[in-house]
Amino acid sequence: MSLCELHWSSQVVGKHVGTYVYIPDDAPPPFAVFYLLHGLSDDYTIWLRRTSIERYAAKHRLIIVMPDGFRGFYTDNPGGPAYATYIAKELVETIERIFPARRARESRGVGGLSMGGYGALRLALGHPDVFSVASSHSGAVLHGSRNHPRVGGALGDVEFHRIFGETPAGSDHDVLALAHQAQQRGILPQMRIDCGVEDDLIHDNRSLHAKLEAMRIPHEYAEFAGGHNWEYWDQHVQEALTFQEKHLL
Repeated sequence: MSLCELHWSSQVVGKHVGTYVYIPDDAPPPFAVFYLLHGLSDDYTIWLRRTSIERYAAKHRLIIVMPDGFRGFYTDNPGGPAYATYIAKELVETIERIFPARRARESRGVGGLSMGGYGALRLALGHPDVFSVASSHSGAVLHGSRNHPRVGGALGDVEFHRIFGETPAGSDHDVLALAHQAQQRGILPQMRIDCGVEDDLIHDNRSLHAKLEAMRIPHEYAEFAGGHNWEYWDQHVQEALTFQEKHLL
């Protein structure tokens, strides 16, 4: 794999941002692209620093893009910035202008952990014409489906409402509402959701799984031993890579 560190000017976010990009160097281009998102307290460097993602990526013929998501939950914050637009439109256009990426919905996937797990589902369900595959590890998957911060969660009331607005349930922040809309349009992404049974977010993930099943929305769901930590994510990102490559063209 070849590794590029890209620094570029985001008009949506209003600042220069950093992005890491892995590119296969032993297969002919163009390549499908997997956008891999970080969690609330981290940045675009964290997957490289805390996992063996480069070693795992070498087994797959994917461009892997690791952008900076700040603390915006990869959704369009009511007062800005529009973080979903930043990823689904601006970042995708930037990557496809610079790197040998296939320019088709069927060749774009998105995944992440915690905040990024929510973000992957929010982006793929909110922009199913852009992304065809989504994977979530230990995702904060119901944060946009409730109107108040989760008790015991990392977000206080002020930051929660800055990100999601006063009444996010049923809005474009709500992955269940977005799933229903994508289902009505007949353009659902392939989805894989997993969580550790010792993770504080396991109940939200189980609830999302049950609600998606009740809505008859196809998805894969798995629970494993482990908590909300890098030992878990380092292990299970390998399954996400396999899932993404299986469904991307």
